Amino acid sequence: MADVVTGEAVVLEVRVAQLPSRALALLVDGVLQGVAIYAVGWVWGQLGFVAEQAVVVAVAILLAALILVGYPVVSETLSRGRTVGKLVFGLRVVSDDGGPERFRQALFRGLAGLVEFWFLLGAPALIVSLVSAQGKRLGDVFAGTIVISERRPRQAPPPEMPPWMASWARTLELSRLPEGLASAARQYLSRWHQLAPAVRHEMGVRIATEFASYVSPPPPPNEPPYVYLAAVLAERRQRTEARLARRMAHGPFTSHGALSPHGAPSPYGALSPHGALSPYGALSPHGAPSPYGAPSSYGRFPASASGRGPGSMGPPPPVGSPVPLPPPGRMPGSVAGSGGFVAPV
Repeated sequence: MADVVTGEAVVLEVRVAQLPSRALALLVDGVLQGVAIYAVGWVWGQLGFVAEQAVVVAVAILLAALILVGYPVVSETLSRGRTVGKLVFGLRVVSDDGGPERFRQALFRGLAGLVEFWFLLGAPALIVSLVSAQGKRLGDVFAGTIVISERRPRQAPPPEMPPWMASWARTLELSRLPEGLASAARQYLSRWHQLAPAVRHEMGVRIATEFASYVSPPPPPNEPPYVYLAAVLAERRQRTEARLARRMAHGPFTSHGALSPHGAPSPYGALSPHGALSPYGALSPHGAPSPYGAPSSYGRFPASASGRGPGSMGPPPPVGSPVPLPPPGRMPGSVAGSGGFVAPV
């Protein structure tokens, strides 16, 4: 795995293509290029052109170079980083910032590949790929690209957004949330149903308390830690996917403070809709400390399973089974953490 930093300073974890899969993809592309060169030579012979031997050799070399360079350049430009071989093995070439490969980058890779693979028999590509932490060959180093694998092993599904938390989650300020802390929360939620209730509660309070120091505004009162964490991670994932979709559709992001593709000023560094500075590191908009500021906010269980007191946490849901949907006509947020939220598995 490798980290890719986008133009908006978002850290993405990508799966770097392994050397065997890249070699097999190159083999498939090489076979196709060899067939194309043979077909061009056969057509040339059938047409019966008569010329001097030197002219024939020069034309043959020129056509071969065009095929060896033109095939990867055209394929990767039109398909945004894929050739037939890469398509077969689930590989794609992307920019170092996670954006789609551009024509200039594909041209650099194609010209370098002609020297690396066909003139020097792949030795420089092999050596540089083994030394590089991201598996880059010389063409990738010159072009500023990286080859990633789009096929991932089966993983636990991402946290789902609790329906009653969706409107609150849309107001979140998430830019200060560290990637390491988000990763720890994902691991916690993936093992959530396997933990004993006491351990689950203790870990959830600890991680939620750390989240609250980076995320604002604070969550609605009386929400269990796992509901809070699931809502934050689900909203963060939705925003990241939306940014990547815009990048793939419109190219690189604009720089901070520059005009956006639609002609409107970029909101980064601007005033918030209420006329105040963006609440980076400040208190929540409500002026109250986050309920996750201390473990005691989740330290009390209700006296009975049917009622809930202020500042208390509802009974933990059954281990190993999702929390059922609320009955028709019941308000989703009437009992925090009990309606519509499917526990991660």
